[in-house]
Amino acid sequence: MKKGKQIMNFGEEVEGYSIPVLNEREIRAAAGILFVMMFISIFLAASKGDFLLLKYAVIIFLTDILIRVVINPRFSPSLIIGRLIVRNQTPEYVGAKQKKFAWIIGLVLASTMFILVVVVNSYSPITGIICMICLIFLFFESAFGICLGCKVYSMVYKEKAQYCPGEVCDVKSRQEIQKTSWIQVLIVLVFIGYITLTFILFNTTFSTKPVDLFKIGNSEQTK
Repeated sequence: MKKGKQIMNFGEEVEGYSIPVLNEREIRAAAGILFVMMFISIFLAASKGDFLLLKYAVIIFLTDILIRVVINPRFSPSLIIGRLIVRNQTPEYVGAKQKKFAWIIGLVLASTMFILVVVVNSYSPITGIICMICLIFLFFESAFGICLGCKVYSMVYKEKAQYCPGEVCDVKSRQEIQKTSWIQVLIVLVFIGYITLTFILFNTTFSTKPVDLFKIGNSEQTK
């Protein structure tokens, strides 16, 4: 039996790669799915005080990460869905070792959330901070392809991670299309200033509750 087909295993053997690897594209897709689920549940808890969806989301998140770390990423529901979504895309392989370390961090965070939110049925600044950390980790993975946990792995083990997404582990000079000019940086700063000024000038106006478009005429006649 090949190592990549074993039930209790982490990573798969791919020809041309000396270590077990995972498909970064399906990992990013799965991170996006989990991010949307966690974001909506956290938003409802923070804005409406409704923790029901958050409790279910924590259980789903914990179970999914637990399957990845303890059993095999191949059996993770979110990664399976991610694989189906990106099945027509060319795989981008990433070293499994640093991913396991990153997911162990996620497992610790999810377990803490499960105990505090589901078991103890409580909320506190601790749960709020953990929620934000989870969202940041998932967002960076799904939006930018940056595994923050993998960066922690390099700092803890003092060794170079192999097969990083986008070859970020390899020291190389940037290509011309990757370079950012001072004009581009200035544009971003001006844009931030523009958005800030818009908030300051129009916040009161924009806070006015919208009216039904098809009733505007009737309301004017009534006046």
